[in-house]
Amino acid sequence: MSLFKSASLVSLLTLASRITGLVRELLMASTFGASALTDAFNVAFRIPNLLRRLFAEGAFSQAFVPVLAGARATDGDEATRELVDQIATVLVWALLVTCVLGVAASPILVWAMASGLKQSAHGFEAAVLMTRWMFPYIGFMSLVALSAGVLNTWRRFAVPAATPVLLNVAMIGAAWFGAPWFETLGIEPIYAMAGGVMLGGMLQLGVQIPALLRIGMLPRVGLRWSSLVNAWNHPGTRRVTTLMLPALLGVSVAQISLLINTQIASHLVTGSVSWLTYADRLMEFPTAMLGVALGVVLLPQLAAARAAGDGVRYSQLLDWGLRLVVLLAVPCAVALLTFARPLVAVLYHYGAFTERDVQQTTVALMGYGAGLLGLVAIKVLAPGFYARQDIRTPVMIAIVVLLLTQAMNLVFVPYLAHAGLALAIGIGAMVNALWLLIGLRRRGAYQPSPGWGLFSLQVVAASALLTVFLLWVANSVNWTGFEGRALERVGLLALCVVGAAAIYFVALLLSGLKLRQFVRK
Repeated sequence: MSLFKSASLVSLLTLASRITGLVRELLMASTFGASALTDAFNVAFRIPNLLRRLFAEGAFSQAFVPVLAGARATDGDEATRELVDQIATVLVWALLVTCVLGVAASPILVWAMASGLKQSAHGFEAAVLMTRWMFPYIGFMSLVALSAGVLNTWRRFAVPAATPVLLNVAMIGAAWFGAPWFETLGIEPIYAMAGGVMLGGMLQLGVQIPALLRIGMLPRVGLRWSSLVNAWNHPGTRRVTTLMLPALLGVSVAQISLLINTQIASHLVTGSVSWLTYADRLMEFPTAMLGVALGVVLLPQLAAARAAGDGVRYSQLLDWGLRLVVLLAVPCAVALLTFARPLVAVLYHYGAFTERDVQQTTVALMGYGAGLLGLVAIKVLAPGFYARQDIRTPVMIAIVVLLLTQAMNLVFVPYLAHAGLALAIGIGAMVNALWLLIGLRRRGAYQPSPGWGLFSLQVVAASALLTVFLLWVANSVNWTGFEGRALERVGLLALCVVGAAAIYFVALLLSGLKLRQFVRK
């Protein structure tokens, strides 16, 4: 399967994940609104998610996938299978300890994440209880990350990309059926969402097993102490753990930034954590579809090219990825900046989600939109370093950007409140991406192919036409005034999105851009 087809498959499955994720958020918004209890759930869910991004999809994947791809390219499948067994053994033991400690330390974790929840004693207690229920989710997702690394290295992208849909389906079921049932039992309905998260984690891990069996790579985990000692002493395990240390620092920087922002938001007006969460979900739609899909496909290929000493292919892979980022992320950023209110209104303005919630979520989404190009580009540029097993450079850049982001928070938050937090993240992402690009260029690892000047001009011109259209539509319709006409509003949004896509791509074609070049490359 070609890289474009692989990326398209991952992107389409990610689209399914994001659509079900939006349905999940719509149900959450209409059922629970933005209250102290929704803030409590979002904080509680963010704790295992933070650790998942920190360890599972973060430091572990960044260290594991390059070592795995290099081992398969140089040592063959049998040695790679042994490597997976040994790493899985160490990972399972580490997860058991982590989950036990996490459940016990939930009050401390909630206080460290959002001490402002103590403004409502019930909200803080609910967050602690839901954190205890959901903390084992990190165990399921870490094993899913291990499975995804193996499957992606074998170019089996479908199952890892489709897996997040199961979490969304489980949480939709919890909101649709579980919450009313809990209410009849006299239990806070929001607690049903914690049960949905745990069910989703089990389902995500369960679908990995048949996929791994089909390629003969289901890990054999050693449960004896001697097995753990042997696994720890394996050279591959040592290499992964050595790479994880700087990777952990790098991912920690991003999560520390999230922790600080959540802490700040918890001290702002009630609902601030939820507004940022709803905006973040919408921002992650293009980020995941474009950046994550490209990163998933490119990292094993970049690592294999690096292991084979093929610098030309390595550079061409990066160039192809960056052109796709510019081609697709720029119009998405334009949409988030000019069309944010219609998007938020159509997706969230139901039930308990008020017009004020629409406005507050809109300004946060616009802040994220200012840095969308950077947020997506990082997903392509950072793997360029990871494939070279150079994790130190992205870490140092991330640390400086963290300091810059918090300095911007001091300036933005007093004037823009929670929207200032989103804007600081967006600007910081742009700085991070530019720095990574300069680093790859200075190392001679990336040599841009000819034609970037004309290509950039074509994208900017088409995006300018798109901006005019979206501003006109956004200001011509009262998007929060469709009481009782939800389907009409959804249909109008769908027409606007189709029209916007047509304007952008037709403008590109008329300017002479040949879109088929991305498929061929």
